[in-house]
Amino acid sequence: MSAPRQRTISKEIALQGCGVHSGEAATLTFRAAEPGTGIRFVRVDLDGSPEVPARLDCVVDTELGTTLARGEARVLTVEHVMAAIGASGIDNVGLDLTGPEIPIRDGSFRDYFSALSDAVPIEQDAEARVVSVGEPLTVDGDPGQSYVATKGAGLRVSATIDFAHQAIGRRFGSFSAAAEAFGTDLAPARTFGFKEDAEALHARGLALGASLENTVVLDEDGVMNDGLRFEDEFLRHKVGDVIGDLALIGARINAHVVTERPSHRGNVALARAIAEQARRSERTPVIDIAKIMRYLPHRYPMLLVDRITEYEAGKRIVGIKNVTINEPFFQGHYPGHPVMPGVLVIEAMAQVGGLLLMDQIENCEDKVVYFMSLDNVKWRRPITPGDTIVFELELTKYRRQVCKMRGCAYVEGKLAAEADLMARIVDT
Repeated sequence: MSAPRQRTISKEIALQGCGVHSGEAATLTFRAAEPGTGIRFVRVDLDGSPEVPARLDCVVDTELGTTLARGEARVLTVEHVMAAIGASGIDNVGLDLTGPEIPIRDGSFRDYFSALSDAVPIEQDAEARVVSVGEPLTVDGDPGQSYVATKGAGLRVSATIDFAHQAIGRRFGSFSAAAEAFGTDLAPARTFGFKEDAEALHARGLALGASLENTVVLDEDGVMNDGLRFEDEFLRHKVGDVIGDLALIGARINAHVVTERPSHRGNVALARAIAEQARRSERTPVIDIAKIMRYLPHRYPMLLVDRITEYEAGKRIVGIKNVTINEPFFQGHYPGHPVMPGVLVIEAMAQVGGLLLMDQIENCEDKVVYFMSLDNVKWRRPITPGDTIVFELELTKYRRQVCKMRGCAYVEGKLAAEADLMARIVDT
């Protein structure tokens, strides 16, 4: 079977509405994107129109919705549109947003799913990334919550929810995330909330845009709306949220997920576990140490890249650094409590970035990459002997031998460091 091709949309389409939490009006415009660019939100209402990639490392909040951020730019409640994108098999799309939050529309996934269909998805000349769960994964969340992911063809979610409210109770169902099934079985299911919580949520600046037009509201007597779209609409919406949060992996997913009492925090934890398993399985080198030494001028003890496992020319690269106690810097840096110096973590990241650039230049033996600036550098957790660092870098701009890259470093699937790098290619 041939590998699936990446897909985008063939025409722009826009949706308007207000954010369910912020209450602010917003317009969301879907537009085509080049292969390999992924899903990117663009806050066109802010100076410089900052981008916020739809990726797990950009998740900053999972309370009553999934929020992404890069720098000061935030995008609230992304799970509904992400579910529609994932179910539609869209790999690359720009999402221009004129406010802080995705418009909630009627509270379901349906309007986003229909908009993507109306925008006429098309295939692109590049293979789609597919992540397949191999060995079973187990993730435990809050008390009473659990996730198990096993092998599957496509994505299927089997979920149980359990609420004390008489209109919900304990419900179980199993649903496919394939486009046709999603459109029929899950897309119409709306978000829901409880009237008794409204005052406390408003005091915290949440649910300011919620109404009976976009939320199924329950009081002590039952559903306050005119009725439900499905008898188990609450369950179906929760399953749609799982699909939306898993779409932040940035790949097509082959897995059967079985979950008890799913939440956004748990969904994201599962997504990170699946992504880390994929990173481990994809670590067969595409560039080994011998070739790295031909491209990079660094030598012991300053060569900090062991191998390259993924490479898309002029777009993206993934490199590995295995950290051992034999590293020379451990002799004097925090003796008795070995921690890899943060500057060397960024140096290793830069070396991976240099490999992304050098393989694109003619006569690379006569060139060298000098890094000019670092911005938005953050160290999220210490790196110690025994850790394996996975560096992911993407080229965001290249012009006249000057380039900009975005880099992230992961340990066990968790973000350990990140930075924006700018470099110039010069003659040796």
